[in-house]
Amino acid sequence: MTSLNLTFTGAEVLLPEEGLVPADLSLAGGVIQADLAGRQVDLSGYLVLPGIIDLHGDGFERHIAPRRGAMKQMDEGILSVEAELAANGITTAILAQFHSWEGGVRGPEFAGQVFEAIALVKDRVVTDMMPQLRFETHMLDDYAGLPDRITDWQVPYVVFNDHLPHDRLAERRKPPRLTGQALKAGRNPDKHFEMLLSMHDRSGEVPEALDALCAVLATQGVRMGSHDDATAQDRAIWRARGARIAEFPETLEAAEAARAAGDHIVLGSPNVVRGGSHKGNVSALDLITMGYCDALASDYHYPSPRRAALMLAKTGLLDMAGAWALVSSGPARVLGLQDRGTLAPGQRADLVILDADTQRVAATLAGGRVSYMSGDIAARFVR
Repeated sequence: MTSLNLTFTGAEVLLPEEGLVPADLSLAGGVIQADLAGRQVDLSGYLVLPGIIDLHGDGFERHIAPRRGAMKQMDEGILSVEAELAANGITTAILAQFHSWEGGVRGPEFAGQVFEAIALVKDRVVTDMMPQLRFETHMLDDYAGLPDRITDWQVPYVVFNDHLPHDRLAERRKPPRLTGQALKAGRNPDKHFEMLLSMHDRSGEVPEALDALCAVLATQGVRMGSHDDATAQDRAIWRARGARIAEFPETLEAAEAARAAGDHIVLGSPNVVRGGSHKGNVSALDLITMGYCDALASDYHYPSPRRAALMLAKTGLLDMAGAWALVSSGPARVLGLQDRGTLAPGQRADLVILDADTQRVAATLAGGRVSYMSGDIAARFVR
């Protein structure tokens, strides 16, 4: 795999110590160089920023299952995911796949197919794509074989969810949209309801099962996190299990507890772009203002990390270096990726080039290889 050997001149470059300044940037052998290297490319009128590291995104679902039964070749769907990631400046992407009682594209069997496809295309893509397993905690019958499957699937990152509508189930009432959900999963609605009730009724068994599962995953070196913490106690329980990443905490209380204990906090960039949570949870903007954010993730919308970081800088809530760190060096620290996240010599040549006027993505490079390029910038590279 051949990477570019070039020096970019004339652009404003986001450097680790200096911030966004006019500077030359050299890359060779897939890494940022301290000295000038190769042919010079004039990037006057452009911004050169570290590539975006997306910690959690499930926007790929529409690529791999655009319509029920439509995608027979899963690897082709993953290749189309990469095209969208690269077009949005993402150089490292965590693909968050459900392992859920919801079934269909979120069921265990489909999860296995997704993870196998990610592994299959790894040598055919430029973007670094990693799998994340989103495990529904009340699937008690799946616990026994899960660690082995996680190893086979090469999953380095597991997040725990509980999306059962417990309030309704406690009252023996059917949750909204149950029929549609059941049919999507290929189940009889009554059988689906019985399954939900059975899982709810076994809630008392879940904490002990989780303690044991997390202990095993920790010995396997799996990174763990919780999703939608609502209270300080929620965060404390997950922390005790070794899940030190709090994804999308729902309340200020949960975020404060995570920060006080040194846990990582991941927020959704669509929440920032919208100015609030679509579910009525705590505002990501408020949490960022208070310093309760280590990283912004795409969640379900791949353009949002870039847009959120630029919006934070434009409004003055953070300077450009601080805003962009939430989609680059911050996520790298959360994942323990020491080889990327900044444009420092020796780091991977992961970068995104933005048009300075429109702030649209003109090109994306991962490991010094072009994953995306569009428009007039291409002429600068081929002169």
